[in-house]
Amino acid sequence: MKQFDQSNLLKSLPDQFFAALTKKAAHYVNAGHDVINLGQGNPDQPTPDHIVESLKEAADRPDFHKYPPFQGQAFLKEAAAEFYNREYDVDLDPQTEIAILFGGKAGLVELPMCLMNPGDYMLVPDPGYPDYWSGAAMAGAKMDYMPLIEEHRFLPDYNEIGEERLERAKLLLLNYPNNPTGAQATRGFFDETVALANKHDVCVIHDFAYGGIGFDGQKPPSFLQSKGAKEIGVELYTLSKTYNMAGWRVAFLAGNKSIISAVNLLQDHMYVSLFSAIQQAAATALTGPQDCVRELSDTYERRRNALIDACQAIGWNVTAPAGSFFAWLPVPKPYTSVEFADLLLEKAHVVTAPGIGFGTYGEGYVRVGLLTDEDRLTEALERIGELGLFIDKTTEK
Repeated sequence: MKQFDQSNLLKSLPDQFFAALTKKAAHYVNAGHDVINLGQGNPDQPTPDHIVESLKEAADRPDFHKYPPFQGQAFLKEAAAEFYNREYDVDLDPQTEIAILFGGKAGLVELPMCLMNPGDYMLVPDPGYPDYWSGAAMAGAKMDYMPLIEEHRFLPDYNEIGEERLERAKLLLLNYPNNPTGAQATRGFFDETVALANKHDVCVIHDFAYGGIGFDGQKPPSFLQSKGAKEIGVELYTLSKTYNMAGWRVAFLAGNKSIISAVNLLQDHMYVSLFSAIQQAAATALTGPQDCVRELSDTYERRRNALIDACQAIGWNVTAPAGSFFAWLPVPKPYTSVEFADLLLEKAHVVTAPGIGFGTYGEGYVRVGLLTDEDRLTEALERIGELGLFIDKTTEK
């Protein structure tokens, strides 16, 4: 069969690092091992019943079987605006300051395509969500990495970036609560970001994917709560994590009107919006009872506590995440993150995500997902403990 050559655009895309991780895990599962997979970011809880029922009812509407409006149903945009007003005291114009997205991933890839030209620079976190790189590749943009290190609480140090790099940057991408580190940002940090963006004429994109998941009584702040944020940037909110709707592929973008207009224009050429029944269910999620959100966050906090306690019990000195459903755990010497992850899979049958898959500054860590119950998390750490990797050799007799 004749093989047709791929476009240069496809050839320029980054490798899917985690596809190889999935294949490795599948090998051990197929061999009959009891594998505990902590390497994925796929929510394990079902979508709340009242949201599912809303979808079922909406699916019976004949008018919803037709093409929806190109830029989404007005009722979903109004629900998103109501959500931001209720949760963050942020006022948004539903028609001009909100865009409906086919999941958060689509929006993250689309935004550089809408705002950047080949050769433009975008500041991205390192470590960070790998699809940020995909968006840059699609736009032909150049990435300038902002190190996220523990000494700075996994926040970028703007003083370390330098005036020249800030001046040439066209876009600045942030993500808090953070994947993969689990760090939270503060209102003060977002205020500083707005000031920096105004000074250097940089567009800010805040990926708020884990906005519904904060621990120790700390609700993650929205970037749009900072004065002037709406003037210089946008925030992306997905229903995948907050409402366990990962497979539904629904999210929205909120903020600067010109950015919203640009995203709508691109999507006009690609889609005819989401199935209206899914939009109706998403509106129900945003405006309906929010007990499910609090219960979900509490579930992840219990799992976090079980994980951290189990780590400490085997001598693994780790820092508890402040939000998201991930923990960022240091790799013991002398292993690299890939070597350590491979060892845990081979010897303990526990899957973790090597930190190097999230960027250069991810080396020295593995990411663990809080996406199984406390008993399995504890069992995973007990298996790891049996490998004796965290025994202090200097105190052995």
